[in-house]
Amino acid sequence: MILHADLDSFYASVEQRDDPALRDRPVLVGGGVVLAASYQAKAFGVRTPMSLADAKARCPGAIVVPPRMRAYAAASKAVFAVFRDTTPLVEPISIDEAFLEVDGLRRLSGTAEEIGRRLRAEVRERTGLPITVGVASTKFLAKVASGAGKPDGLLVVPPGGESAFLHPLPVERLWGVGPVTAARLRERRIHTVGHVARIGEAALVAMLGAHAGRHLHALAHNRDPRRVTTGRRRGSIGAQCAMSLSERAFADVEAVLAALVDRVTHRMRHAARAGRTVTLRLRFGDFTRITRSRSLVKATMGTGTVLRTAVELLREAWPLIEQRGLTLVGVAVGNLDGDGHVQPELPFAPPRDEGLDAAVDRVRDRFGANALRRADMIGRDLHPSVPILPD
Repeated sequence: MILHADLDSFYASVEQRDDPALRDRPVLVGGGVVLAASYQAKAFGVRTPMSLADAKARCPGAIVVPPRMRAYAAASKAVFAVFRDTTPLVEPISIDEAFLEVDGLRRLSGTAEEIGRRLRAEVRERTGLPITVGVASTKFLAKVASGAGKPDGLLVVPPGGESAFLHPLPVERLWGVGPVTAARLRERRIHTVGHVARIGEAALVAMLGAHAGRHLHALAHNRDPRRVTTGRRRGSIGAQCAMSLSERAFADVEAVLAALVDRVTHRMRHAARAGRTVTLRLRFGDFTRITRSRSLVKATMGTGTVLRTAVELLREAWPLIEQRGLTLVGVAVGNLDGDGHVQPELPFAPPRDEGLDAAVDRVRDRFGANALRRADMIGRDLHPSVPILPD
């Protein structure tokens, strides 16, 4: 049995914990867009990444607070300490969720359900935060169970009861089913996971393509052989941030992208990880997503090289952005090497960019991340960026 532990409305819950005046009140965390909403605000239909203007129109009494990323990082660290005190087999998924393997603890700690109950109580006692836990035989089903158990709940899918729990759920609960795929399925009167399970794999492949068809057929039958993995070095380093639909000029998006590249390459140099593949991630106004990638001839951790590649990818995708609007931009560098070695080119003199990167790193390390700012970000606000964790 696997546990999926997921903190409830994480950023908003931290704000409500730290300020008693916000408890049981509708809280929105964000700048131009909503990064997190308390469940009291969600009751009015507020969702992320809705613009703050739309969110306040739906929930006029909402209290808006600016994000405090350091507070969220500290809270996440405390919660993950509880996870690792529960079991050594913890696989982080994001800042506020993880999978935990507990099968080997039965004799020592009891059943998975008992461990889940104690975990929730321990997180509440040590961090003051609500958390939902889903328990099931696969990662996929444990995550679905935690989603169904929110907020602040525990939902166990017993062995043998997987199909009875899964099949009545809407098709959107299957990983990989977004609005476009859901619409295509519903056009064919496929509304639930059970409907997907009753369709042959060949029919799904013909309908959705080889990868998506096989993937959804397997999930509808709860086939997910992945185990909880620990100690895996991440294969990419990235960051992303929400955008306001009003930010449509290329220069605005390019400036935000440059700021994200700055942060990503700074983290790469601190981790001594060079990478070869630059990936641009975009989410449009209709909440569909695309990614565009380009591999470099040799690995790099230089800001200039990564930025030039990311801007080229942005230019290629710009016609789509003009048509559909933009609500999120992200950049990641993948195919990371293990030791940070970069093959120099002749002549063996450090490129000018590398000297600049080193100087910027030293200033920021000594005086803080905000000690230096890119000139093209002056007069522009960068919505808080969040790391992109590996898939």
